[in-house]
Amino acid sequence: MKLRIRVLLPAGYGLNCDAETVYALERAGASVNRVHLNLLLQGGVRLEEHQLLVLMGGFGWGDDHGAGVIQAVRLRTHLGEELAGFIARGGLVIGICNGFQVLANLGLLPGFNGDYRTRAVALLPNECGMFRDQWVRLAIDPASPCVFTRGIASAELPVRHGEGKFYAAPGVIEKLRTGRQIVLRYALADGSPAQGRFPDNPNGSVDDIAGICDPTGRVFGLMPHPEAFNDWTNHPDWTRLRERARRSGRLFGEEPTVGLRIFENAIRHLRQA
Repeated sequence: MKLRIRVLLPAGYGLNCDAETVYALERAGASVNRVHLNLLLQGGVRLEEHQLLVLMGGFGWGDDHGAGVIQAVRLRTHLGEELAGFIARGGLVIGICNGFQVLANLGLLPGFNGDYRTRAVALLPNECGMFRDQWVRLAIDPASPCVFTRGIASAELPVRHGEGKFYAAPGVIEKLRTGRQIVLRYALADGSPAQGRFPDNPNGSVDDIAGICDPTGRVFGLMPHPEAFNDWTNHPDWTRLRERARRSGRLFGEEPTVGLRIFENAIRHLRQA
């Protein structure tokens, strides 16, 4: 019997991707504990009883004071030591969209030298000046330590954000590059870097960065939404992909989507740990 991996998914206060996140995680083989954030902060649910923490997308507190700021302050105030201990014990953390913004504000990313308190990166308002709701192509660094993206070379996922421009000082960017902590980059159709070109890079992120991890590869933040690609029919070109598969004599939709594979990698890692 396979070990059932317990996932903690805090909800409430404008976080709005819980239904599809629960669905994707359960399809990947996890047992999801979806709780209101207050229950976690007040001790009614313990982080230590779980193996994967998912900070999902949405608009926590309406993005007042900046996206992810208020949630980061509340988590730091009530769970600062627990979060550090959770990571030290081998727990996995993924922050998706608003969750990535939270991880950046908390300082859990980039996590240089085991420092999970210092804020060194930011997600700023989109350079285009507007909210972006679109699908993007992503190039994935195969040499990244990220456990969530093992065996995945590229991806197509949707983004939906108004503050997704990844920014950091040049020295921080260079350190991310050196440590292979830049997991995802926005890319063109041929897989080459978007080089800031809009809309392939939808927000003006420095170095086309769409997601990073900490040096251990166990803390991962990304702006695209893997939970929103939980079935092949989610893809805007799924009918074309189905016809292409039919003409090639292949079955369509038998393999898991790249969104599910990201979660499956996490579950597999925890079972083998």
